[in-house]
Amino acid sequence: MVKGGGSVGASSRKAPSQAVIEAVADAEGVPPTAVSPPDYQSLHAVVDPSALDALFADRPSGANRPGGTVSFSFCGYDVTVDQDATVTLEEATESID
Repeated sequence: MVKGGGSVGASSRKAPSQAVIEAVADAEGVPPTAVSPPDYQSLHAVVDPSALDALFADRPSGANRPGGTVSFSFCGYDVTVDQDATVTLEEATESID
């Protein structure tokens, strides 16, 4: 299991979509700018990055949203993101049908 991202103050909190890219880049040993087509899958192909960021953004009143996670497959990893933009990567396992 690989963890990436992290939590920091709300005003400087990293966007979850960026945290995913950085976690995959770290796991792959490449710079974040390299995690793009044609060598890597586009994040847009599996999840709407704006929606992912909005899911965990503070409410318009400035209040934090309640905890939660979202999971999806990306670039050969099972990715889980939580409200602090903490990203957990696990190598994807293929299901046998």
